[in-house]
Amino acid sequence: MEQALSDRSNNACELCGSLENLAVFAVSPKSGNSIDEVIHTCAICNSQLNNLDSADANHWRCLNDAMWSEVSAVKVVAYRMLFHLKAEGWPSDLLDMIYMEEDELNWAKEGISEDSAEKHRDSNGVELQAGDSVVIIKDLNVKGSSIVAKRGTAVRNIRLVHDDPGHIEGKVDGQQIVIVTKYVKKSS
Repeated sequence: MEQALSDRSNNACELCGSLENLAVFAVSPKSGNSIDEVIHTCAICNSQLNNLDSADANHWRCLNDAMWSEVSAVKVVAYRMLFHLKAEGWPSDLLDMIYMEEDELNWAKEGISEDSAEKHRDSNGVELQAGDSVVIIKDLNVKGSSIVAKRGTAVRNIRLVHDDPGHIEGKVDGQQIVIVTKYVKKSS
């Protein structure tokens, strides 16, 4: 299997393209008994995949290319890492573009625990819940309208944007808008 993997990957990390310190990485929850369940990774990718808290977001910019791989296991790992890093901003854009078959997406989501799911947090890092009240901390121009959401404006009964922890919804001047969470703070 290792020779077949080397041939498939051209002796390079299938995520970042590095040619050094390659290892076989089994993509959970698969057993890794088939070439379709493993990828070739370098020491840096392998280390960060095994310890997500140490992930260096800039290293993973390579996923811009890896996410288009024809190898399902590579796409699954790319999706998981982009999901983990989506608070950085740029990974969210890539997640919107990635194309995966239904079985690949299910495989990718199997490896994402609920605990690792991003939480909606305000500018101070306080977790936001649906129904909370927040205060806007910076004047914000509302796209598509002439409204300016002024600093100090209270927004009550917010709704969380389900697939994006960086955004919430709320009413300002009677209009429902989407607000970036880093520009609000939770009020008591």
